Amino acid sequence: MSEKTNAKDNNEEKAKKDKKKHEVPEEVISETKHTVTIDGKEIKYTATAGTLLLKEEVREEEGDIEQPKATIFFIAYTMDDVEDLSTRPLTFSFNGGPGSSSVWLHLGLLGPRRVFLDDEGRAPPPPYHLVDNDHSLLDQTDLVFIDPVSTGYSRAVPGEKPEQFHDFTKDIESVGEFIRLYTTRYKRWSSPKFIIGESYGTTRAAGLADHLLERHGLFLNGLMLVSSALNFQDFHFIVGNDLPYTLFLPTYTATAWYHGKLTEELQKDLPRTLADVEAFALGDYTLALMKGAELPEDERGVIIDKLAHYTGLPREYIARTNMRIEIQRFIKELLRDERAMVGRLDSRFKGMDRDAAGEKPEYDPSYINIQGPYTACLNDYVRRELGYESDLPYEILTGRVMPWNYDKYQNQYVNVAEMLRSAMTKNPSMKVFVANGYYDLATPYFATRYTFNHLGLEDELQANISMGYYESGHMMYIHGPSLIKQKAELAHFIQSAVS
Repeated sequence: MSEKTNAKDNNEEKAKKDKKKHEVPEEVISETKHTVTIDGKEIKYTATAGTLLLKEEVREEEGDIEQPKATIFFIAYTMDDVEDLSTRPLTFSFNGGPGSSSVWLHLGLLGPRRVFLDDEGRAPPPPYHLVDNDHSLLDQTDLVFIDPVSTGYSRAVPGEKPEQFHDFTKDIESVGEFIRLYTTRYKRWSSPKFIIGESYGTTRAAGLADHLLERHGLFLNGLMLVSSALNFQDFHFIVGNDLPYTLFLPTYTATAWYHGKLTEELQKDLPRTLADVEAFALGDYTLALMKGAELPEDERGVIIDKLAHYTGLPREYIARTNMRIEIQRFIKELLRDERAMVGRLDSRFKGMDRDAAGEKPEYDPSYINIQGPYTACLNDYVRRELGYESDLPYEILTGRVMPWNYDKYQNQYVNVAEMLRSAMTKNPSMKVFVANGYYDLATPYFATRYTFNHLGLEDELQANISMGYYESGHMMYIHGPSLIKQKAELAHFIQSAVS
Protein backbone atom coordinates (compact mmCIF):
# COMPACT_ATOMS: atom_id res chain seq x y z
CA MET A 1 0.00 0.00 0.00
CA SER A 2 1.41 3.38 -0.97
CA GLU A 3 2.05 6.29 1.41
CA LYS A 4 -0.45 8.29 -0.62
CA THR A 5 -3.18 5.69 0.06
CA ASN A 6 -2.28 5.62 3.77
CA ALA A 7 -2.57 9.41 3.98
CA LYS A 8 -5.96 9.32 2.24
CA ASP A 9 -7.27 6.65 4.63
CA ASN A 10 -5.98 8.58 7.63
CA ASN A 11 -7.66 11.78 6.42
CA GLU A 12 -10.96 9.97 5.90
CA GLU A 13 -10.72 8.43 9.38
CA LYS A 14 -9.96 11.81 10.88
CA ALA A 15 -12.89 13.37 9.02
CA LYS A 16 -15.22 10.66 10.38
CA LYS A 17 -13.97 11.26 13.92
CA ASP A 18 -14.35 15.03 13.55
CA LYS A 19 -17.88 14.59 12.20
CA LYS A 20 -18.81 12.30 15.09
CA LYS A 21 -17.22 14.71 17.55
CA HIS A 22 -19.47 17.54 16.36
CA GLU A 23 -22.65 15.56 15.76
CA VAL A 24 -25.56 17.17 17.58
CA PRO A 25 -27.64 14.69 19.61
CA GLU A 26 -31.29 14.53 18.69
CA GLU A 27 -33.97 15.35 21.20
CA VAL A 28 -35.61 12.12 22.39
CA ILE A 29 -39.02 12.10 24.05
CA SER A 30 -41.04 9.24 25.55
CA GLU A 31 -44.66 9.76 26.65
CA THR A 32 -46.66 7.28 28.72
CA LYS A 33 -50.08 7.36 30.38
CA HIS A 34 -50.68 6.53 34.07
CA THR A 35 -53.05 6.92 37.01
CA VAL A 36 -52.41 7.51 40.69
CA THR A 37 -54.68 7.95 43.70
CA ILE A 38 -53.88 10.95 45.91
CA ASP A 39 -55.98 11.77 48.96
CA GLY A 40 -58.64 9.35 47.73
CA LYS A 41 -58.90 10.96 44.28
CA GLU A 42 -57.82 9.17 41.10
CA ILE A 43 -55.67 11.34 38.86
CA LYS A 44 -54.90 10.51 35.24
CA TYR A 45 -51.63 11.94 34.03
CA THR A 46 -49.03 11.88 31.26
CA ALA A 47 -45.38 11.21 32.05
CA THR A 48 -42.87 12.72 29.62
CA ALA A 49 -39.24 11.60 29.86
CA GLY A 50 -36.71 12.99 27.45
CA THR A 51 -34.18 15.60 26.47
CA LEU A 52 -34.29 19.19 25.28
CA LEU A 53 -31.38 20.66 23.34
CA LEU A 54 -30.03 23.93 24.72
CA LYS A 55 -28.57 26.36 22.18
CA GLU A 56 -26.68 29.59 22.58
CA GLU A 57 -26.73 32.51 20.19
CA VAL A 58 -23.23 33.06 18.75
CA ARG A 59 -22.27 36.05 16.62
CA GLU A 60 -20.47 35.09 13.40
CA GLU A 61 -19.36 37.20 10.43
CA GLU A 62 -22.25 35.93 8.35
CA GLY A 63 -24.74 36.63 11.15
CA ASP A 64 -25.97 35.23 14.48
CA ILE A 65 -26.26 31.45 14.68
CA GLU A 66 -27.60 29.09 17.34
CA GLN A 67 -24.79 26.90 18.66
CA PRO A 68 -25.90 23.61 20.33
CA LYS A 69 -24.48 23.44 23.84
CA ALA A 70 -26.07 20.67 25.93
CA THR A 71 -28.90 18.18 26.17
CA ILE A 72 -30.95 18.45 29.37
CA PHE A 73 -32.78 15.37 30.58
CA PHE A 74 -36.11 15.90 32.30
CA ILE A 75 -39.13 13.99 33.53
CA ALA A 76 -42.47 15.81 33.54
CA TYR A 77 -45.86 14.84 34.94
CA THR A 78 -48.92 16.68 33.63
CA MET A 79 -52.49 16.02 34.67
CA ASP A 80 -54.73 14.95 31.79
CA ASP A 81 -57.96 16.63 30.68
CA VAL A 82 -57.07 20.13 31.88
CA GLU A 83 -59.10 22.49 29.69
CA ASP A 84 -57.53 25.77 30.81
CA LEU A 85 -53.77 25.61 31.50
CA SER A 86 -53.88 29.08 33.04
CA THR A 87 -55.60 27.49 36.05
CA ARG A 88 -53.08 24.67 36.42
CA PRO A 89 -49.84 25.46 38.32
CA LEU A 90 -46.49 24.25 36.96
CA THR A 91 -43.54 23.46 39.24
CA PHE A 92 -39.92 23.01 38.19
CA SER A 93 -37.84 20.87 40.54
CA PHE A 94 -34.18 20.01 41.05
CA ASN A 95 -31.78 18.97 43.77
CA GLY A 96 -28.36 20.36 44.55
CA GLY A 97 -24.88 19.09 45.25
CA PRO A 98 -23.72 20.72 43.07
CA GLY A 99 -23.58 17.50 41.08
CA SER A 100 -26.89 15.96 42.13
CA SER A 101 -29.63 14.78 39.81
CA SER A 102 -33.26 15.53 40.62
CA VAL A 103 -33.90 12.01 41.92
CA TRP A 104 -34.35 12.84 45.63
CA LEU A 105 -37.29 15.26 45.40
CA HIS A 106 -38.64 13.27 42.46
CA LEU A 107 -38.82 9.81 44.04
CA GLY A 108 -38.96 10.92 47.65
CA LEU A 109 -41.50 13.71 47.92
CA LEU A 110 -43.14 15.13 44.81
CA GLY A 111 -43.59 12.53 42.08
CA PRO A 112 -46.44 10.04 41.69
CA ARG A 113 -44.07 7.16 42.49
CA ARG A 114 -41.70 7.02 45.46
CA VAL A 115 -39.00 4.78 46.87
CA PHE A 116 -40.27 2.42 49.54
CA LEU A 117 -38.65 2.99 52.95
CA ASP A 118 -40.00 2.23 56.40
CA ASP A 119 -41.70 4.97 58.44
CA GLU A 120 -38.40 6.05 59.99
CA GLY A 121 -36.82 6.34 56.55
CA ARG A 122 -34.67 3.22 56.78
CA ALA A 123 -34.09 1.15 53.67
CA PRO A 124 -35.11 -2.51 53.49
CA PRO A 125 -32.63 -5.11 52.19
CA PRO A 126 -32.19 -5.05 48.38
CA PRO A 127 -33.72 -5.40 45.86
CA TYR A 128 -35.59 -2.11 46.24
CA HIS A 129 -38.90 -1.06 44.74
CA LEU A 130 -41.23 1.87 44.14
CA VAL A 131 -44.75 2.36 45.46
CA ASP A 132 -47.48 4.77 44.42
CA ASN A 133 -46.98 8.08 46.22
CA ASP A 134 -50.36 8.97 47.69
CA HIS A 135 -48.68 12.13 49.06
CA SER A 136 -47.51 13.35 45.66
CA LEU A 137 -47.93 17.04 44.85
CA LEU A 138 -49.39 16.15 41.43
CA ASP A 139 -52.89 16.84 42.70
CA GLN A 140 -51.86 20.48 43.14
CA THR A 141 -49.42 21.15 40.29
CA ASP A 142 -47.84 19.70 37.19
CA LEU A 143 -44.21 18.74 37.84
CA VAL A 144 -41.01 19.01 35.79
CA PHE A 145 -37.82 17.44 37.19
CA ILE A 146 -34.62 18.88 35.73
CA ASP A 147 -31.16 17.30 35.73
CA PRO A 148 -28.50 20.02 35.28
CA VAL A 149 -25.62 19.36 32.87
CA SER A 150 -23.41 16.38 33.88
CA THR A 151 -26.09 14.99 36.23
CA GLY A 152 -28.68 12.33 35.38
CA TYR A 153 -28.59 11.83 31.61
CA SER A 154 -27.83 15.50 30.89
CA ARG A 155 -24.60 16.11 28.99
CA ALA A 156 -22.70 18.80 27.11
CA VAL A 157 -22.92 18.09 23.36
CA PRO A 158 -19.84 16.63 21.62
CA GLY A 159 -17.25 19.33 21.08
CA GLU A 160 -18.41 21.40 24.08
CA LYS A 161 -16.52 21.29 27.36
CA PRO A 162 -18.74 20.23 30.26
CA GLU A 163 -16.64 22.35 32.64
CA GLN A 164 -18.27 25.50 31.28
CA PHE A 165 -21.53 24.43 32.96
CA HIS A 166 -19.87 23.63 36.29
CA ASP A 167 -20.16 27.25 37.25
CA PHE A 168 -22.43 29.23 39.57
CA THR A 169 -23.56 31.69 36.90
CA LYS A 170 -23.63 29.31 33.91
CA ASP A 171 -25.63 26.78 35.92
CA ILE A 172 -28.33 29.36 36.62
CA GLU A 173 -28.34 30.49 33.01
CA SER A 174 -28.58 26.97 31.55
CA VAL A 175 -31.33 25.81 33.92
CA GLY A 176 -33.10 29.12 33.31
CA GLU A 177 -32.90 28.55 29.56
CA PHE A 178 -34.39 25.08 30.00
CA ILE A 179 -37.29 26.55 32.00
CA ARG A 180 -37.90 29.19 29.30
CA LEU A 181 -37.73 26.59 26.54
CA TYR A 182 -40.03 24.11 28.29
CA THR A 183 -42.52 26.86 29.17
CA THR A 184 -42.59 27.95 25.52
CA ARG A 185 -42.67 24.49 23.90
CA TYR A 186 -45.45 23.20 26.14
CA LYS A 187 -47.49 26.44 26.09
CA ARG A 188 -47.27 27.17 29.82
CA TRP A 189 -46.56 30.90 29.90
CA SER A 190 -50.07 31.52 31.23
CA SER A 191 -49.76 28.94 34.04
CA PRO A 192 -48.89 29.89 37.64
CA LYS A 193 -45.22 28.90 38.01
CA PHE A 194 -43.21 27.63 40.96
CA ILE A 195 -39.70 26.37 41.61
CA ILE A 196 -38.74 23.88 44.31
CA GLY A 197 -35.09 23.19 45.06
CA GLU A 198 -33.24 21.27 47.72
CA SER A 199 -29.83 22.05 49.30
CA TYR A 200 -27.63 23.66 46.61
CA GLY A 201 -30.85 23.54 44.63
CA THR A 202 -32.06 26.36 46.91
CA THR A 203 -28.93 28.33 45.95
CA ARG A 204 -29.87 27.77 42.30
CA ALA A 205 -33.56 28.53 42.95
CA ALA A 206 -32.88 31.88 44.60
CA GLY A 207 -30.59 32.84 41.72
CA LEU A 208 -33.15 31.70 39.17
CA ALA A 209 -35.95 33.75 40.71
CA ASP A 210 -33.95 36.89 39.93
CA HIS A 211 -32.44 35.66 36.64
CA LEU A 212 -35.72 34.52 35.09
CA LEU A 213 -37.31 37.83 35.96
CA GLU A 214 -34.45 39.92 34.59
CA ARG A 215 -33.51 37.87 31.51
CA HIS A 216 -36.84 36.44 30.32
CA GLY A 217 -39.51 38.47 32.10
CA LEU A 218 -40.71 35.24 33.71
CA PHE A 219 -42.23 36.04 37.10
CA LEU A 220 -42.72 33.20 39.60
CA ASN A 221 -45.67 32.75 41.92
CA GLY A 222 -43.57 31.01 44.51
CA LEU A 223 -40.34 29.37 45.62
CA MET A 224 -40.23 26.23 47.77
CA LEU A 225 -36.83 25.85 49.43
CA VAL A 226 -36.01 22.51 51.02
CA SER A 227 -32.98 22.50 53.37
CA SER A 228 -31.71 25.93 52.40
CA ALA A 229 -28.17 27.01 51.56
CA LEU A 230 -28.32 30.69 50.67
CA ASN A 231 -25.38 32.23 52.57
CA PHE A 232 -22.34 29.96 52.67
CA GLN A 233 -20.80 31.89 55.55
CA ASP A 234 -23.34 30.11 57.76
CA PHE A 235 -21.69 26.73 57.03
CA HIS A 236 -18.01 27.51 56.52
CA PHE A 237 -16.07 26.34 59.58
CA ILE A 238 -12.85 28.29 59.17
CA VAL A 239 -10.57 30.27 61.44
CA GLY A 240 -11.98 33.77 61.88
CA ASN A 241 -15.61 32.85 61.13
CA ASP A 242 -17.43 32.11 64.40
CA LEU A 243 -20.94 32.21 62.89
CA PRO A 244 -21.35 28.46 62.21
CA TYR A 245 -20.57 27.53 65.82
CA THR A 246 -23.63 29.40 67.06
CA LEU A 247 -25.90 28.48 64.15
CA PHE A 248 -25.17 24.72 64.31
CA LEU A 249 -25.63 24.51 68.07
CA PRO A 250 -29.43 23.93 68.11
CA THR A 251 -29.02 21.03 65.66
CA TYR A 252 -26.28 19.58 67.87
CA THR A 253 -28.81 19.76 70.71
CA ALA A 254 -31.59 18.14 68.66
CA THR A 255 -29.19 15.34 67.67
CA ALA A 256 -28.11 14.74 71.25
CA TRP A 257 -31.79 14.76 72.26
CA TYR A 258 -32.65 12.13 69.65
CA HIS A 259 -29.86 9.84 70.89
CA GLY A 260 -30.75 10.36 74.55
CA LYS A 261 -27.55 12.19 75.52
CA LEU A 262 -29.09 15.14 77.39
CA THR A 263 -30.22 15.50 80.99
CA GLU A 264 -33.61 14.19 82.04
CA GLU A 265 -35.03 17.72 82.13
CA LEU A 266 -33.86 18.57 78.59
CA GLN A 267 -35.12 15.24 77.22
CA LYS A 268 -38.72 16.00 78.24
CA ASP A 269 -39.72 18.40 75.47
CA LEU A 270 -37.68 18.97 72.28
CA PRO A 271 -39.32 22.27 71.15
CA ARG A 272 -38.88 23.82 74.60
CA THR A 273 -35.28 22.61 74.79
CA LEU A 274 -34.54 24.05 71.34
CA ALA A 275 -36.07 27.39 72.32
CA ASP A 276 -33.72 27.53 75.32
CA VAL A 277 -30.60 26.69 73.30
CA GLU A 278 -31.55 29.15 70.53
CA ALA A 279 -31.73 31.95 73.09
CA PHE A 280 -28.34 30.92 74.49
CA ALA A 281 -26.81 30.72 71.02
CA LEU A 282 -27.95 34.22 70.05
CA GLY A 283 -27.15 35.65 73.46
CA ASP A 284 -24.44 34.55 75.86
CA TYR A 285 -22.68 32.21 73.42
CA THR A 286 -22.42 34.77 70.62
CA LEU A 287 -21.22 37.44 73.05
CA ALA A 288 -18.59 35.09 74.48
CA LEU A 289 -17.18 34.27 71.04
CA MET A 290 -17.17 37.96 70.14
CA LYS A 291 -15.04 38.81 73.18
CA GLY A 292 -12.30 36.41 72.13
CA ALA A 293 -9.22 36.70 74.38
CA GLU A 294 -10.99 39.34 76.50
CA LEU A 295 -13.51 36.77 77.77
CA PRO A 296 -12.98 36.46 81.56
CA GLU A 297 -12.10 32.97 82.79
CA ASP A 298 -15.18 32.66 85.00
CA GLU A 299 -17.47 33.54 82.06
CA ARG A 300 -15.61 31.06 79.91
CA GLY A 301 -16.30 28.34 82.44
CA VAL A 302 -20.01 29.14 82.44
CA ILE A 303 -20.18 28.97 78.63
CA ILE A 304 -18.33 25.65 78.56
CA ASP A 305 -20.73 24.22 81.16
CA LYS A 306 -23.75 25.30 79.11
CA LEU A 307 -22.30 23.90 75.89
CA ALA A 308 -21.76 20.56 77.62
CA HIS A 309 -25.31 20.77 78.98
CA TYR A 310 -26.81 21.42 75.54
CA THR A 311 -24.69 19.04 73.45
CA GLY A 312 -24.10 16.01 75.68
CA LEU A 313 -20.35 16.30 75.01
CA PRO A 314 -17.78 16.13 77.84
CA ARG A 315 -16.88 19.45 79.43
CA GLU A 316 -13.15 18.77 79.03
CA TYR A 317 -13.59 18.10 75.32
CA ILE A 318 -15.43 21.39 74.77
CA ALA A 319 -12.72 23.26 76.68
CA ARG A 320 -10.08 21.78 74.36
CA THR A 321 -12.03 22.99 71.32
CA ASN A 322 -11.92 26.54 72.72
CA MET A 323 -15.74 26.48 72.84
CA ARG A 324 -15.90 25.93 69.06
CA ILE A 325 -17.38 22.57 68.09
CA GLU A 326 -16.75 21.82 64.42
CA ILE A 327 -19.34 19.68 62.62
CA GLN A 328 -17.08 16.75 61.65
CA ARG A 329 -15.83 16.51 65.21
CA PHE A 330 -19.35 16.55 66.61
CA ILE A 331 -20.37 13.76 64.23
CA LYS A 332 -17.57 11.59 65.61
CA GLU A 333 -17.64 12.68 69.26
CA LEU A 334 -21.29 12.41 70.33
CA LEU A 335 -21.46 8.59 70.24
CA ARG A 336 -17.75 7.86 70.61
CA ASP A 337 -18.39 5.77 73.72
CA GLU A 338 -20.42 3.44 71.46
CA ARG A 339 -17.70 3.44 68.77
CA ALA A 340 -20.36 5.06 66.55
CA MET A 341 -20.92 8.28 64.63
CA VAL A 342 -24.03 10.16 63.52
CA GLY A 343 -25.09 11.10 59.99
CA ARG A 344 -24.52 14.51 58.42
CA LEU A 345 -27.58 14.65 56.17
CA ASP A 346 -29.73 13.09 58.88
CA SER A 347 -28.25 12.80 62.35
CA ARG A 348 -30.86 10.25 63.44
CA PHE A 349 -28.76 7.65 61.61
CA LYS A 350 -25.72 5.95 63.15
CA GLY A 351 -22.74 4.26 61.56
CA MET A 352 -19.31 2.88 62.37
CA ASP A 353 -15.99 3.31 60.64
CA ARG A 354 -12.52 1.88 61.07
CA ASP A 355 -11.07 4.61 63.30
CA ALA A 356 -13.27 5.12 66.35
CA ALA A 357 -10.70 7.56 67.73
CA GLY A 358 -10.59 9.75 64.60
CA GLU A 359 -11.88 13.29 64.13
CA LYS A 360 -13.57 12.83 60.75
CA PRO A 361 -16.05 10.19 59.53
CA GLU A 362 -15.18 7.92 56.60
CA TYR A 363 -18.69 8.20 55.15
CA ASP A 364 -22.18 9.49 55.90
CA PRO A 365 -24.43 6.67 57.19
CA SER A 366 -27.54 8.71 56.38
CA TYR A 367 -26.52 9.06 52.71
CA ILE A 368 -25.56 5.40 52.37
CA ASN A 369 -29.04 4.51 53.62
CA ILE A 370 -30.71 6.16 50.61
CA GLN A 371 -28.03 5.90 47.90
CA GLY A 372 -28.76 2.31 46.89
CA PRO A 373 -32.57 2.43 46.91
CA TYR A 374 -32.86 5.69 44.96
CA THR A 375 -30.24 4.69 42.39
CA ALA A 376 -31.74 1.27 41.69
CA CYS A 377 -35.34 2.49 41.57
CA LEU A 378 -34.60 5.41 39.24
CA ASN A 379 -32.68 3.30 36.74
CA ASP A 380 -35.40 0.66 36.66
CA TYR A 381 -38.28 3.13 36.58
CA VAL A 382 -37.07 5.30 33.70
CA ARG A 383 -36.67 2.38 31.30
CA ARG A 384 -39.37 -0.02 32.50
CA GLU A 385 -42.27 2.34 33.31
CA LEU A 386 -41.45 5.55 31.43
CA GLY A 387 -40.06 3.90 28.28
CA TYR A 388 -36.95 6.10 28.04
CA GLU A 389 -33.86 4.15 26.99
CA SER A 390 -30.27 5.27 27.35
CA ASP A 391 -27.06 3.36 27.95
CA LEU A 392 -25.44 6.36 29.62
CA PRO A 393 -24.90 6.03 33.36
CA TYR A 394 -27.56 8.00 35.21
CA GLU A 395 -25.42 10.24 37.42
CA ILE A 396 -27.25 10.29 40.74
CA LEU A 397 -24.69 12.39 42.64
CA THR A 398 -21.43 12.96 40.83
CA GLY A 399 -18.13 14.56 41.73
CA ARG A 400 -17.41 15.13 38.02
CA VAL A 401 -18.64 18.71 38.34
CA MET A 402 -15.84 19.61 40.75
CA PRO A 403 -14.23 22.05 41.10
CA TRP A 404 -17.37 24.19 40.90
CA ASN A 405 -16.59 27.71 39.74
CA TYR A 406 -17.65 30.57 42.04
CA ASP A 407 -15.84 33.39 40.21
CA LYS A 408 -18.79 35.70 40.84
CA TYR A 409 -17.99 35.48 44.55
CA GLN A 410 -14.20 35.66 44.56
CA ASN A 411 -12.76 36.75 47.91
CA GLN A 412 -16.16 36.54 49.59
CA TYR A 413 -18.68 33.96 50.75
CA VAL A 414 -21.28 32.77 48.27
CA ASN A 415 -24.48 34.57 49.22
CA VAL A 416 -27.60 34.38 47.04
CA ALA A 417 -29.80 35.84 49.78
CA GLU A 418 -29.35 39.21 48.10
CA MET A 419 -30.58 37.78 44.78
CA LEU A 420 -33.63 36.45 46.59
CA ARG A 421 -34.25 39.83 48.23
CA SER A 422 -33.96 41.48 44.82
CA ALA A 423 -36.44 39.06 43.23
CA MET A 424 -38.96 39.44 46.07
CA THR A 425 -38.69 43.22 45.90
CA LYS A 426 -39.25 43.36 42.13
CA ASN A 427 -41.95 40.67 42.25
CA PRO A 428 -43.81 41.37 45.52
CA SER A 429 -46.44 38.74 44.66
CA MET A 430 -43.88 35.93 44.93
CA LYS A 431 -44.21 33.79 48.07
CA VAL A 432 -41.48 31.67 49.66
CA PHE A 433 -41.87 28.49 51.69
CA VAL A 434 -38.84 27.08 53.55
CA ALA A 435 -38.68 23.47 54.80
CA ASN A 436 -36.27 22.65 57.66
CA GLY A 437 -35.26 19.36 59.30
CA TYR A 438 -34.32 19.41 62.99
CA TYR A 439 -31.70 16.69 62.40
CA ASP A 440 -30.08 18.25 59.33
CA LEU A 441 -26.36 18.85 59.98
CA ALA A 442 -25.74 19.88 56.35
CA THR A 443 -28.01 22.95 56.32
CA PRO A 444 -29.15 23.53 59.94
CA TYR A 445 -32.54 25.12 60.47
CA PHE A 446 -31.19 27.84 62.75
CA ALA A 447 -28.73 28.97 60.06
CA THR A 448 -31.62 29.22 57.61
CA ARG A 449 -33.66 31.31 60.03
CA TYR A 450 -30.66 33.57 60.62
CA THR A 451 -30.26 34.15 56.88
CA PHE A 452 -33.93 34.98 56.36
CA ASN A 453 -33.89 37.34 59.34
CA HIS A 454 -31.09 39.25 57.61
CA LEU A 455 -32.51 39.52 54.09
CA GLY A 456 -33.21 43.23 54.49
CA LEU A 457 -36.77 42.98 53.20
CA GLU A 458 -39.43 45.57 53.87
CA ASP A 459 -41.88 44.50 56.59
CA GLU A 460 -44.77 43.84 54.21
CA LEU A 461 -42.61 41.48 52.12
CA GLN A 462 -41.40 39.61 55.18
CA ALA A 463 -44.96 38.28 55.45
CA ASN A 464 -44.44 36.45 52.12
CA ILE A 465 -42.07 34.01 53.85
CA SER A 466 -43.33 30.94 55.72
CA MET A 467 -41.40 28.07 57.29
CA GLY A 468 -42.04 24.44 58.13
CA TYR A 469 -40.12 22.30 60.64
CA TYR A 470 -39.85 18.50 60.66
CA GLU A 471 -38.46 15.87 63.00
CA SER A 472 -36.22 14.53 60.28
CA GLY A 473 -33.07 15.48 58.39
CA HIS A 474 -31.93 17.05 55.11
CA MET A 475 -34.35 14.87 53.08
CA MET A 476 -37.07 15.21 55.68
CA TYR A 477 -39.61 13.41 53.49
CA ILE A 478 -37.96 10.00 53.97
CA HIS A 479 -39.54 10.08 57.44
CA GLY A 480 -43.15 8.94 57.09
CA PRO A 481 -44.86 11.47 59.42
CA SER A 482 -42.74 14.30 58.00
CA LEU A 483 -43.74 13.35 54.43
CA ILE A 484 -47.43 13.65 55.35
CA LYS A 485 -46.90 16.99 57.07
CA GLN A 486 -44.70 18.38 54.29
CA LYS A 487 -47.21 17.47 51.58
CA ALA A 488 -49.98 19.27 53.48
CA GLU A 489 -47.86 22.39 53.97
CA LEU A 490 -46.67 22.51 50.36
CA ALA A 491 -50.22 22.08 49.08
CA HIS A 492 -51.44 24.90 51.31
CA PHE A 493 -48.54 27.09 50.15
CA ILE A 494 -49.31 26.59 46.45
CA GLN A 495 -53.00 27.26 46.97
CA SER A 496 -52.31 30.45 48.90
CA ALA A 497 -49.66 31.66 46.42
CA VAL A 498 -52.01 31.20 43.47
CA SER A 499 -55.05 32.74 45.15
